[in-house]
Amino acid sequence: MDTFFQIPQDVVANRSQSNGNITGPQPLINDMSAADPASIGFAVLIANWTGQGGEDYAGAAKDQLDFLEFSVPRTGDGAISHRVNQVQLWSDFVYMVPPFLAYYGMITQNRTLLLEAYNQISLYRSYLRDTSANNLWKHVLLGSSLNDEGHWSTGNGWAAAGMLRVLGTYKNSQYSNTLKSQQQDLAAWVLEIHAAMYPHLDNSSNLFTNYASQPATAKGNFFDASSTALLASTVYRLSLIWGTHTYLPYAERTRKALFAPNTNSSSNSTLEHFDVDGWLTPVVNPNMYTKQGSESPEGQAFVVEMQSAWRDWVADGSKGANGAMRLTGDNGILGLILVLGMCWVALF
Repeated sequence: MDTFFQIPQDVVANRSQSNGNITGPQPLINDMSAADPASIGFAVLIANWTGQGGEDYAGAAKDQLDFLEFSVPRTGDGAISHRVNQVQLWSDFVYMVPPFLAYYGMITQNRTLLLEAYNQISLYRSYLRDTSANNLWKHVLLGSSLNDEGHWSTGNGWAAAGMLRVLGTYKNSQYSNTLKSQQQDLAAWVLEIHAAMYPHLDNSSNLFTNYASQPATAKGNFFDASSTALLASTVYRLSLIWGTHTYLPYAERTRKALFAPNTNSSSNSTLEHFDVDGWLTPVVNPNMYTKQGSESPEGQAFVVEMQSAWRDWVADGSKGANGAMRLTGDNGILGLILVLGMCWVALF
């Protein structure tokens, strides 16, 4: 665990300098996003809870919480902005902030904070869910610039995965019995995203396109293994956490496609969707979501999330498998992929 705990230690040690040596409410890392720094808060809370020394983890987590509560702009009905300098809602937010709020609430026995995680998800859903597109989520709304009303596949994955993290925290918290209706909503909202996304899965490649509702031939669109892995991870987790198995056949199709052997004789890689160094391909550029990238740390992390969720699902008896088969392939390159992704997972 040393590698894991090195991340929150470095972040907390450098946060004051990052934020201009201010005191009081502040993000863990100075950033134009109000949400992304909070995603590291989960690791900071674990460092504090396990008694890691050297830094004031509790104080850093409290400053991050207060920054979200008192310094970040909100919509009129209370949705915390994803951005610092304007009110703008991004689907990514659901993975970054609500899991931090929920875990903070569980650790500090603060039911109000646990409920705030649900409230933020509910508010974001009310803005970003596109009922005219079978409930696909839009990506970015309300800002004065850089809005994106497209149905970004990774954004739908972020939303579903964030909901599942909150659902898992609720189920295992001391307030589980008093949060039954919220848990039912969260599970239903994850399934809602699955029902919106999987009809758009390409039947030939078993991949999603970067914008799910557009074909790969559309201008600026392309196949994206990154979001494909993330969505599959949420299908396995929903099966494990809530016993809903509806889209497991789709998740198995995509998982097998991602680890399919390479039949291209001009490539030195043994797997079709990983290069010789273990990088997932094709992927969206994580820093420019309308462009195709090459080496995506997010994509590596999503593969780890998918593989770990699948592993846990298999260990639980592969319920709802419908004849699903165990993955076989090049264990050497799979090990490399997992190592490349672990540091990114630790950040979130």
